[in-house]
Amino acid sequence: MKVWAHTLVRNEEKYLWFAVSSVADYVDKVMLWDTGSGDNTLLVVEELRKKYPDKIEFEEVGEIDVDGFTQVRQRMLDKTKSDWFIIVDGDEVWWDSSIGEVRRLIEEKGDSLETVVSRYYNVVGDVYHYQEENAGRYKIDGKVGHLTIRAINRKIPGLHFEKPHGQQGLVDGAGLLIQNRDPSKRFWAQNYSYLHFTFMPRSSSRDEDLKVPKRKIKIKYELGREFPRDFYYPEVFFRPKPPVVKDIWERADWQYLLRAGLETPLKKIKRIVFPSKKSGY
Repeated sequence: MKVWAHTLVRNEEKYLWFAVSSVADYVDKVMLWDTGSGDNTLLVVEELRKKYPDKIEFEEVGEIDVDGFTQVRQRMLDKTKSDWFIIVDGDEVWWDSSIGEVRRLIEEKGDSLETVVSRYYNVVGDVYHYQEENAGRYKIDGKVGHLTIRAINRKIPGLHFEKPHGQQGLVDGAGLLIQNRDPSKRFWAQNYSYLHFTFMPRSSSRDEDLKVPKRKIKIKYELGREFPRDFYYPEVFFRPKPPVVKDIWERADWQYLLRAGLETPLKKIKRIVFPSKKSGY
């Protein structure tokens, strides 16, 4: 079975190399599309194309709004010719064993399955800390946490994207979210699949140095749990990288820690009093 990856980015210079490199050997093609980056993202893309010349399909889409984001996602889906596709954002870095498990599962049971649920660590502050599980808001099959559907069978009838970026979801021809379809056709990966850097700065460039503004990224000021000293980070972090790819091992500075120390107790109380959950792909 063929498996393609969808990677739609803008100003993702910090983690993009690691994200794409962590999955490239396990997919048949990476559709890597840029929506108007003004930092070093395109230089990282150039290095990725050198490393994976037969796998990277690159396209410059140009700057888009929240509605345009959904339209571009749909265009990527319409151009996908594989049996399955995996959404790999520029801030998601997989373990070899996790993406390998997904690929093996698709090869063995892809005809009888529709989706694969993955768990992830939500990194906060620096690469050494992660958000507690009860901060995860996604609900799938009655379970709540840092959950997501990243691998999808292309043959789900009428599969398409709906709603603007931030509320976006994948639905079938009847308008049913894919996570609400038959759970017997869904596989739950056993281990954490990737590190998610969604609340971390993903571009080191200053706003005034960018050709286009940075996409608004909500930095999460929170004192996360520390990974154990023997924590096994994704293998791609320890492999050779080009000079344009920056180091990811710096620790949070005192200013971040001060603000996070003030805001964390309020966040914990809010999660208890207002346990907001949402169902998203």
